[in-house]
Amino acid sequence: MEKTFSNRLSGISLHYKIWMSDKSNNGILGDGKWQVLKLIDEKGSMKAACDELGYTYRRTWGNLKKIEQFFGFPLLEKHRGGNDGGRTTLTPQGKMLVHAFDHFHATVDRVIQKGFEQLISDLK
Repeated sequence: MEKTFSNRLSGISLHYKIWMSDKSNNGILGDGKWQVLKLIDEKGSMKAACDELGYTYRRTWGNLKKIEQFFGFPLLEKHRGGNDGGRTTLTPQGKMLVHAFDHFHATVDRVIQKGFEQLISDLK
């Protein structure tokens, strides 16, 4: 029995999501919105970012507007068409928010992974 339990522990991986909420517990910014902002920055298109993540454009637009309202600054700059079509880019504040969340996640990920490894070790 003990050997079977120990063998099963090596097949466990950790998954988690991080998000921030306001005082009323309404979500502000989390992993999903962070990912969409990163993809908008990478692809220059909100539609392309939504398509890749399987998000609806309308809901994503509304979610990003809520973040803008909460923090008090715009996240996106929309540039209309022309021959090559339009593009969407992050504002400097939007880039700052993504960079800060990148840094936060990198720090937290290391701590959580170390804690998870300790948990598995304790269980063995």
